[in-house]
Amino acid sequence: MLEHDVRPWGEYWVLEDAETHKVKRILVNPGGRLSLQYHHRRAEVWTIVSGIGTITINNEIKDYSVGNVAQIPLGAHHRIENKTNEPVIFIEVQYGTYFGEDDIVRVEDDYNRE
Repeated sequence: MLEHDVRPWGEYWVLEDAETHKVKRILVNPGGRLSLQYHHRRAEVWTIVSGIGTITINNEIKDYSVGNVAQIPLGAHHRIENKTNEPVIFIEVQYGTYFGEDDIVRVEDDYNRE
């Protein structure tokens, strides 16, 4: 059974969890946004498959639509926000040395999580 988690901004499903990588399908609800965060032990690649997401990578903020790919280097501050009335869905591929949820360092969070 796939891991599934509901978060204040939406939900995600783990599609694959391997030693060398992890793949998630992530849905961001209209008006939702993830925390501004970074990771010590993984980088990520996000591919938008539905909707338009506003992605921040360090000091660059831009809209990504279906088929657009965001490369998030190790240690880069990043987040995605859904400013539209439709859900945003993207596929996240994590690569590095560790993929646990405890490698999320939140810099800023709308939901007061640590």
